[in-house]
Amino acid sequence: MIRLIMALMLIAGAARAEGERAGAFDYYVLALSWTPTWCAIEGDGRGSPQCDPRQGFGFTLHGLWPQYEAGWPSYCPTSERNPSRGMTADMADIMGSSGLAWHQWNKHGVCSGLSARDYFALSRLAYERVTRPDLLRNLGREVRLPAEVIEEAFLEENPDLRDETTTVTCRDGRVQEIRICLTRDLDPRECGRDVARDCSLQEAIFAPMR
Repeated sequence: MIRLIMALMLIAGAARAEGERAGAFDYYVLALSWTPTWCAIEGDGRGSPQCDPRQGFGFTLHGLWPQYEAGWPSYCPTSERNPSRGMTADMADIMGSSGLAWHQWNKHGVCSGLSARDYFALSRLAYERVTRPDLLRNLGREVRLPAEVIEEAFLEENPDLRDETTTVTCRDGRVQEIRICLTRDLDPRECGRDVARDCSLQEAIFAPMR
């Protein structure tokens, strides 16, 4: 029992790692967030401009996260300069807001070992390499479906992705994100156990773009 408790503590500690050495990680997780879900849960309450129907946001870039085989680093010390306002504003077209771009750099980008400019460029490249299914953007009404259907749509549109490289997450009964595991060269790779936790909801809410 003592050994089990110690093992669980080690796992939990790895997952919450902070202040680790920049550039010392195993792979990336590309997180793509479904805007209607984020707006329903958080964004509308904040009055976020990302939720303005005229913006037309679907799957936006939540982040490109350095990852260990188990756990992840965050808030790593770095000698790289913080991004300028212009640099974060330039990411709003795929991230929804400059504020999210800043937060992602401050928590995750600093652990990449890259400059802010190079980290954002790599994040954009990773985002643009993934085809977001048009079918999901063109739904005219809210539907309830098995969450795995969303993952299957991505796999069909991206032949280089596989079930073990991709996972779908849910929050508050809604499809939340697609997460794709990538090597440092942005090639798909198998996700670690702590990332590969597919949402198993059979009636997950998937709201249409507004």
